[in-house]
Amino acid sequence: MNILSKLSDCGVVAVVRGDSKEEAIRISEACIKGGIIGIEVTFTVQDADTVIKDLVSIYDNNDNVIIGAGTVLDAQTARIAILAGAQFIVSPGFDKETAKLCNLYKIPYMPGCMTITEMKVALEYGADIVKLFPGSAFGPDFVKAVKAPLPQVNVMPTGGVNLENIKEWIQNGCTAVGVGGNLIAPAKAGDFEQITLLARQYVEKVQEARVN
Repeated sequence: MNILSKLSDCGVVAVVRGDSKEEAIRISEACIKGGIIGIEVTFTVQDADTVIKDLVSIYDNNDNVIIGAGTVLDAQTARIAILAGAQFIVSPGFDKETAKLCNLYKIPYMPGCMTITEMKVALEYGADIVKLFPGSAFGPDFVKAVKAPLPQVNVMPTGGVNLENIKEWIQNGCTAVGVGGNLIAPAKAGDFEQITLLARQYVEKVQEARVN
């Protein structure tokens, strides 16, 4: 509950992909410097478990930073991530065995869902936040429609979230948003300071959306 509360308060989870372990760590550090405390290290990153382990070690004394794992397709990968220190698990789709494993170890599970039926099943298996993926295929209005029959579901869209529409996502009922390409793109040019700047803007936009 503490982890979920912190992720919700910040409102932004950085989806970290990189061409190397070193790049993934630098992207994560840039995001954290900009105020995004939720870092989702995807298992498309080479040695993702080592990246998670290193980040957990680097931020061992910072209780506000939460390191999780993304693109977790099965329970075996989830267990590897949890043993590396991951504090939350994100999947592009729902997997029953992964849900059971996360419940066993009291690790928040955020499966990707696209339909009301998928969300209902995910809730039955204890999913804490439902990842609406890909968000670009639906748009913010979809979240408002979902919250009518399922007001209890916590939704986090990933894919299609940017600085221009983030306010609409939040005001339509999203608990948080996942941001990847639009945030970490400057890493290709080695501009990690720009990632920090963008991270700060995303966090500010979420806070503004909640006040207004």
